[in-house]
Amino acid sequence: MEIVDDLAALIRRLEEVEKKQAALQAERDHYHALYLEMLERCRKLEKGLVGPKSERLSGDESQLTIGVLETLLSERDLAEIDELAKANEQEVKAHKRKKPTGRKPLPDHLPRVDIEVLPEEVQREGLDAFDRIGEDISEVLERRPASMVVARIIKPKFVRKDRDEKKGVLMGETPELPIPRGMAGPGMLADTVVKRWDDHAPLNRLERIYARDGVELARSTVCQWHSQLVPLFAPLVAAMRLDALEAPYVCVDATGVLVLKKEKCRRGHFWVLVVPRRHVLFEYTREHNGAAVDTVLAGYQGYLVVDAHAVYDHLYADDTVTEVNCWAHARRYFFKAMSSDPERAREALALINALFRVERSIADKPRREKERLRIKHSEPIVERFFSWCDAKWPELLEDSPMYDGVRYARNQRKGLQRFLHDGRLPLDNNISERELRRQAVGRKNWMFLGSDEGGQVNATFTSLLASCRMVGVEPWAYLRDLMCLLPRWPKHQVLDLAPVNWAATVAREDVQAKLAADPYRALTLGD
Repeated sequence: MEIVDDLAALIRRLEEVEKKQAALQAERDHYHALYLEMLERCRKLEKGLVGPKSERLSGDESQLTIGVLETLLSERDLAEIDELAKANEQEVKAHKRKKPTGRKPLPDHLPRVDIEVLPEEVQREGLDAFDRIGEDISEVLERRPASMVVARIIKPKFVRKDRDEKKGVLMGETPELPIPRGMAGPGMLADTVVKRWDDHAPLNRLERIYARDGVELARSTVCQWHSQLVPLFAPLVAAMRLDALEAPYVCVDATGVLVLKKEKCRRGHFWVLVVPRRHVLFEYTREHNGAAVDTVLAGYQGYLVVDAHAVYDHLYADDTVTEVNCWAHARRYFFKAMSSDPERAREALALINALFRVERSIADKPRREKERLRIKHSEPIVERFFSWCDAKWPELLEDSPMYDGVRYARNQRKGLQRFLHDGRLPLDNNISERELRRQAVGRKNWMFLGSDEGGQVNATFTSLLASCRMVGVEPWAYLRDLMCLLPRWPKHQVLDLAPVNWAATVAREDVQAKLAADPYRALTLGD
C-alpha cells in the first residue's frame, strides 16, 4: 500500500509540474505574441513618426506615470523637483518676449513699387478738377520670377599716348571665380548648393526650377560644379573638424544610405559629429565598422556621447575616450515594452521622465550649478532606477521587450551615470539624431548617392549648411561671401571663416573691403 501511495503522490507531483510547465509555456507564448505585435508597430512607427515626439506619453498615460512616480520617490524629492520646475518656468516667462499681435509688417529691405489707384471720377475729369487731401497706404507682398543676370566681363585695352615710353598693352585682371574659368559666379553657385543640400531638391528638380526662370541648366552641369567646389571648401571643413576634436565632448551617430551600383544598390553610411553651439560635421564612409569610427574620430580624446553600438568599443580600451550613454536610447526600450508589460514599463518611464524633467529645469544654469543640482535631484532618481532594474531582473522573461530594456540599462550603467558629475555632458544624444534628420529627409528626395565621391560632396556641404543653422547664419549669403573670400584667404586663418566665427569675421573692416571689391558679389546685392 505504501508503494501505491508513493506512486500516486509522484503522479500528482508530475501532473502539477506539467500544469506549471503548461502555464509557463502559455505565458511565454503570450509574451512572444505581444513582442511580435510590438515589433510590427515599431516598424510602422519608423516609417512615420520617429524621435522624441513619438515617445511622449498621452495625457492619460502621463497622469498614470506621475502616480507611479509618487510611489517610487519620496514626497520631499517630488516637492523639490516640482519647485525647481516652477522656478524655471517663472524665469523663462520673465525673459520671454510678448508675441506680437496682428499682421507683421513687411520687411523694410524689400524693394517697394508704388501702384496708385485713382477714383473713376478723377480719371474721367482729370486731376486739375480736384484737390488732393491725403492718402491711404496698404502693402501687399508679391513675387517676381527669380532674377538671374549675366555678368559681361569687359576688359578695355590701353597703350600710352607717348609712344617713346610705350611698355605694351595694359589690361585689367579678370575677377577671380570660385571655379577657375567657370561660367557661374558665387551667388549662382551658392543658390544651387542651398537648393540641393539644404532644401533637398534633387538634380532633376533643380533642372526644372531653373528652366522656369528661363535658364536651361543641365543636371550634369550642376553636379560637376559641386564636385569642383569641394577642393575650395575642404581646408575650411578640415579646420572645423580639428577644432571639433578639441572639444571636451562630442555627440556622434550614424545612418545608412543607398549608393548606386549595377544591378543592385549597396550600402554607405553618413556619420554626424556634433559639438553643441559650435559645429555640425558630416562624414561619409563605405562601411559601418571600427575602421570607419577611427576615420571619423581620428585623434579624439575626451567624452564621447553615443549609443551603445559595438563599433565604438575599441575606443575605450586605453581610457583616452570615455563613453557617455544616452538616456533617450534607454527610454526607447521601455516604450517598446508598454504593450507587453505596461505596469513595469510605466515604473521605468516614470523615473526616466523625472530625470528629463529635472534636466529641462536646469538647462540654462552654469556648469557648476548644474552639477550641484544634478547631484541633489537627479542622482537619487538614477540610484532608484538602477535599484529597480536589479530587483526586476530575475523576474523577466528572456527576449521580451522589458528584458531587453533592463539588460541595456544594466549593461550601460556607468555610461548612463556619467552626466551626473560633469555639467557639460548632456542627458541624451538627441542632438545628433536631430542633425541626422537632414540626411534622412534628403534621401527621401534624391533616393541614393551616385558614387562614393558623391557622398564626400554631400558631407562637405551639409557640414557647412548644418553648422549655419546651428549658429543662426543665413546659408546663401554665407556661401556666396565665403566663395568670394576663400581663394585668397590665409590658410592659417581659415577657421575664422567657419559659421561659428562668421559674425565676428564679416564685421572686420578688412573683410568688408575684400567683399566690396568683388564685382560678382556687388551684382547680387540688388543695389
